[in-house]
Amino acid sequence: MTQSTTSQPAAALPGTHVHHLRQVLLWPLRLMPAPGADQTHQRPWEILRVMGEATPWREIVDEFNGDSANFHERHYNEFVTFLPYVQRFLYGEARSARRETGGAGMRVFRRHDVAKVRVAAYAGDTPITLSIVHTDLYFFFDVDVVMLNLEFSADNLALAEAEELLYRFGRGYPAGWDSAGQALHCMHSVEWLDAQGNVLSRSDAQQRDAFLSHVAEKRAPRIAAHWQFMLQPLVYDLSDDAGPLRYRQIEYYRMPVMAYLAVEDPRSLTREDFIRLGLVTGTGSSLGTLPYAERHLDDFEKQVCYDRFWGGAGAAPDTRYLCSGLSLVVVGTAASDFFCCRDRGVLAQFRHQHFLLFLIAHLQKSSLLMFSDRLAEALNCLNVVDANSVRRFKRRIRSSFEGFLRFTHRYWFKDISEQALVRALFEMSSCQLGLERLHAEVKVRVEDMNGYLEADSLRRQANTVVRLTVVTIFGLIGTVTTGFLGMNLLAESDAPMSRRLWIFAAVFCITTVLTAYTMIKSKRLSDFLDVLSDERLPLWTKMKALVGVWRAEQN
Repeated sequence: MTQSTTSQPAAALPGTHVHHLRQVLLWPLRLMPAPGADQTHQRPWEILRVMGEATPWREIVDEFNGDSANFHERHYNEFVTFLPYVQRFLYGEARSARRETGGAGMRVFRRHDVAKVRVAAYAGDTPITLSIVHTDLYFFFDVDVVMLNLEFSADNLALAEAEELLYRFGRGYPAGWDSAGQALHCMHSVEWLDAQGNVLSRSDAQQRDAFLSHVAEKRAPRIAAHWQFMLQPLVYDLSDDAGPLRYRQIEYYRMPVMAYLAVEDPRSLTREDFIRLGLVTGTGSSLGTLPYAERHLDDFEKQVCYDRFWGGAGAAPDTRYLCSGLSLVVVGTAASDFFCCRDRGVLAQFRHQHFLLFLIAHLQKSSLLMFSDRLAEALNCLNVVDANSVRRFKRRIRSSFEGFLRFTHRYWFKDISEQALVRALFEMSSCQLGLERLHAEVKVRVEDMNGYLEADSLRRQANTVVRLTVVTIFGLIGTVTTGFLGMNLLAESDAPMSRRLWIFAAVFCITTVLTAYTMIKSKRLSDFLDVLSDERLPLWTKMKALVGVWRAEQN
């Protein structure tokens, strides 16, 4: 059952006012090869560097660069949260080659031109202007995945407004349209604004015909205009625009989301509120209405809630974490200094440690889906009667196998921290996303493909050995016959040079033709040799096998 875009939120309960909201969107996309290329650029971020002022993206120099003046306690707390092998992935190692190799396993670019976003959930609603904290692109070594990261904030919202922001903002395109032609399950309007309030781009979700014609023509969804603008100069792979960096949707069109809500009184939130926040279902049309059947939500607290800090004691009392894999939400009291602290408190942890664990989990999932796509595409492009197609297929499979090995050893972590909260949230995310099952499935597929190539290689080698053996056996007859006792049938050693050259050329041509003919018949001759060597078969059967060498040719 779909929720109508025209239904209005229910009235808010006392104590549920949201004093501060932080929402983080993380959109994994697959990088695609440029037209005519077999594979993507190994270091796509270098293309952005070369483009310079032609692109709004600028590479971020992190705080782990040896400059202690810009390195603060918050960075230290973030660093020590993770286990050593995760630290090496996230931050690299302090060595002379660090600047050349990038140290860390990722590169981050940021744009500063988009300062705000103005949104309206329903037609006729008063738009809400949100402050954009940062907009980043994450590139990773050895995997064709790029992640768009958008963080924005808002103050003094009703709980229903916050729920609608979580539910509707962060969709690559509309899910459909209602009978009035209004886009379903997404914002009615989205406008990117610069620092002066000028509109840089706006959504086109209400242009139903454009989305319908795109799917009808290209059998793929059309990315909404405001998201295409945000990703530029990256170009949607199925668009007609030219560009060296191209992307394609790899997961569900609904972006993974994180949210931090500092509310007046977390205890005033009902079970329905937590369910709608944890599962990101949007607000209801009336109080006390669950988004799904009660039976379906029996284990919600067990599967989604982390309630270690859901109590009246501690530095941040009444803090509740909600993790469904596609979302990570933390709710706490706005009156708690520790919960709202941007340097040492829950807000700092949410924006840094918790963001990184969320990023790692979704990097793993999107990378595994990317490898699965690459295998399927290699099979779809295979034409067994075309030698060039077979060679390209082998290159793609071997490249996927090598890439999967590098991914497993560089990015595949089952544990990332020994801190109880981070460890628990990562385990919940991994479990909800089904990462173990997905990794095992892709691993089997990659190994099957690689096993096929190895078996095919062994088969070809065996066939070559058989042919060479047949040629050697039948060539041995002539070699022994002509070389017996050093005998020369033709005494032409004293003949003129021209005659000897003519005889040499004739013998060379005849020998070459006989060798090539033997190679052509090598498989049938091999079958004849097998019959000939079988002592149990009568002579007549062996003669029939000899005749069958040429009879098969006639058939």
